[in-house]
Parts: sequence; C-alpha cells; structure tokens
Amino acid sequence: MELPLVVGVDGSDSSLEAVDWAVDEAARLGLPLRLVHASLWERYEGGLPSFGTGRPAEEVMAEHIAASGTERARLRDPEVKVSGDVLPDDAVSALLHAAHESFALVTGSRGRGGIAGMLLGSVSLTVAARAVCPVIVVRGGERNRQGSFGRVVVGLGDSTEGSAAVRFAFREAQARGCALHAVRTWRRPAHEHVDHPLIADDAAGAYEERASTLLTDALRDAVRNHPQVEVRRQAVEGPPHKVLLDASSEADLVVVGARRRHGHVGLQLGRVAHTLLHHAGCPVAVVPQRV
Repeated sequence: MELPLVVGVDGSDSSLEAVDWAVDEAARLGLPLRLVHASLWERYEGGLPSFGTGRPAEEVMAEHIAASGTERARLRDPEVKVSGDVLPDDAVSALLHAAHESFALVTGSRGRGGIAGMLLGSVSLTVAARAVCPVIVVRGGERNRQGSFGRVVVGLGDSTEGSAAVRFAFREAQARGCALHAVRTWRRPAHEHVDHPLIADDAAGAYEERASTLLTDALRDAVRNHPQVEVRRQAVEGPPHKVLLDASSEADLVVVGARRRHGHVGLQLGRVAHTLLHHAGCPVAVVPQRV
C-alpha cells in the first residue's frame, strides 16, 4: 500500500489553496489524500469544569475545519480517496509525526494566525526544515499552482546529496507529462581576477564546463530510469538562490534538496531552500536526504 499524501489544514485561505493543490497532486500520482488539522482544545478544556451540555466551541470548530476541507477535496476530484483527522497536538508536532507515514507533506505558505508582513508561516518553515519526508509549500501565482507552464525545476548543489531531490523531480515531471529543467550554478572564486579578456573567457568556460559535467553525472541514473521525460540542462553563472528564484517565476514546481543529519534537532535548511520558501513564484518542494 502506498503512503498517503498528507496536507495540513487550518481553515485559512492559504491552507485551502494547499488542499486544492494536494488533490490534484494525489490524482496525478494515484495516491490517497489525508487531511490533518491539529487542535489542542482538549488540553485547555479538560481541566475546566463544564456547566453546560453543549460541546466545546473549540471542538466543534476543529471538526468543522477538518470536515469542510475533506468535503472540498472530494468535490474537487471524487476519484481521489480522501480522509480527514483532527489530531490533539500542536500543528508542527502533528505534521512532523505524520511525516513518518507520508509520501509527502503539503502545507500552505501562511497560517490562520499568520503575522502581517511575514512571507512564510512558522509552521510551514519548521516542518520543511525538519520533516523526514518531502514537504511541498504551496505558494506563488495561480497559473503556477495550476501547472500552466509545463515545467518542473530542480536545483542541484555541490554534492551527490541531492539524489533524493532528483528522483522526486523526475517523478513529478513524469506524472505531469512535462519537461524537467535541471539547473546547476557556478561562480568564479572572488580572489580570481584576470585582466586579459581571452584568458578570462577561458577560465569562465572551464567553470561552466565543469558544472555541466557534474550536472550530467548527477542526472544520469534518473534519465535512464525515466526515458520519457524531456530534460533540459542548464549551467548558469550566479548565486543559486537568485538563479532558482528567477526560474520559479515560470515553473509549476521547484525542487531542492535538504540535508538531514542524524541526531541534529534544530532546523536543517540551507540558504537556497530558505529563500525559495519565502519568495518563490511557484510551489516549492524540499526533499530531505540523510547524510
């Protein structure tokens, strides 16, 4: 049995956008969809005396959020198997626990209690930085969320630790029937300065050629396993976070890897993923890889 796609819901507009995106994703991948709403109403209500026969308002609200999200998902695509749960926990803990039995987690970019001016909700950021499964934060323009550009972008770093991200990106491109745009950036060292233009061009060409070779090597296995996916390789000079931000404006999904070190309890999110989660023009998938 395949693991479900799990989406966190809290009743906010952002989480409803995440539900819509997750339904379409579940349909593409042939996965069941599980909606999760976290609520701690029992913790605060349990210690108080009850003077009425009605149910606590917080309990009713929690069940309503889960039920309405589930109904929305079923109406969007009746063919997708959908379930909904209210979990007695805080949102981060509930989603991180669910990650152990999920194909991927999906969240909105802003929560119901979001602070005005914040670009990304704390729940989404923390989950993306700590989950053991891929996390997709649904953000960007409507055309990007709807998959109108026919392009999945994957950013490749300086090591083989992005192999999980590559596999995820190819699976996405194949399920969507779209092209995969694989990007690796390169930069000349800051201390390197060559006055002669021909020598400078030769040096730049060498860095670009090395980046292209590493890009081809990183994609080799996935290309062999997904021969039907059209792959576009690009070695680009510049900071990786800026290059991928530019690419995200005309992409349906941008995929990046994240290192997960055993025993490390803090946030494990590099600068590139952090920047994309806050500013990308399309949904962002952060794919963890153990190192």
